[in-house]
Amino acid sequence: MMDIEGQPGSEWYFNLHKSLGLIAFVLIALRTAWRLTHKPPTFATHQPTLQLVVSQFTHGLLYAAMILMPLTGFAAASLSEEGAAFFGIEIPRLVAQSPALSDQLFYIHELTAWVLVVFVAIHVLAALKHLVVNKDEVFGRMWF
Repeated sequence: MMDIEGQPGSEWYFNLHKSLGLIAFVLIALRTAWRLTHKPPTFATHQPTLQLVVSQFTHGLLYAAMILMPLTGFAAASLSEEGAAFFGIEIPRLVAQSPALSDQLFYIHELTAWVLVVFVAIHVLAALKHLVVNKDEVFGRMWF
């Protein structure tokens, strides 16, 4: 997003980004609520302990980043000069503008994006390993 900032027509992309971020937040909140109220299937007993610990850490970090990402984006946009909007409908400000705080939150938002990219890639590679190499039930466990 920062590569197109200030270019002609970039406002449309930023508004779309903000709107999709708000939709993602609602979906992530619903998924998190579902996960908190539904226990996942137990891990297979043949999985190494270190693998189970890494898996739980990765899942926790993925959930934390998925929640932090839209929250920091929305807060940063709300504090910025442009403000937050949902498909062109301006969302009323609850706090005064603060360009300095907005910049800090946008930095966290961008950093969280990179954390998500790395850990989603790790998650996908681990899933493919279980499906193709190990051929165990771990991949099927993801659907619950």
